[in-house]
Amino acid sequence: MTELATRGGPGKHSRVPSSAPVEKSLAHYLGTAVSAAFLVLVLALAVLTIALPALVGGRPLTVLTQSMEPGLPPGTLIVVHPVPVGEIRVGDVLTYQIESGKPGVVSHRVIEKTISTAGSTTFVTRGDNNDLADEDPVQEVQIVGVLWYSIPMLGWVNNAVNGEWRGFVVPVVVGGLFGYAAWMFFSGIRDHRRRRRT
Repeated sequence: MTELATRGGPGKHSRVPSSAPVEKSLAHYLGTAVSAAFLVLVLALAVLTIALPALVGGRPLTVLTQSMEPGLPPGTLIVVHPVPVGEIRVGDVLTYQIESGKPGVVSHRVIEKTISTAGSTTFVTRGDNNDLADEDPVQEVQIVGVLWYSIPMLGWVNNAVNGEWRGFVVPVVVGGLFGYAAWMFFSGIRDHRRRRRT
């Protein structure tokens, strides 16, 4: 928007730009909001699946079976953290190795705790959705940790980032973050130049 100002007598006019700000389109604001939401989501996922577990020496795991439904259905992200054996109580969700020293683990609820005369502790566990207790008591050496927190459906994302799709997902996420940063940088320069011109 401009206004005319007379300078140098009749018949001579020059245009003086007004100080009205440049209107930004709805698409611009929507794009900024979507980009910011995406960045916040990625950062939140990084905190929940990497940073927090690392702080307490914990592990993010994904529930793959229906044995802990309805509380922990398949696809749920669970984060377990190590605790002293003496602090594990009946009712805790215990993650333990199926075979000591091997990577396969199970996360079931403690239904019984036994301390022997020799001082060793064993646990009887059962899935919330199972009728029978697990066949073998859990020995101290098998214990990985106790459930700290869980987030529905996020386990599939955790599997994608840490599983066989890692080689594809990680570059895409990192590329998206760099793309977002570059877009914000260059759009800021473009808007600054527009403001200077007007």
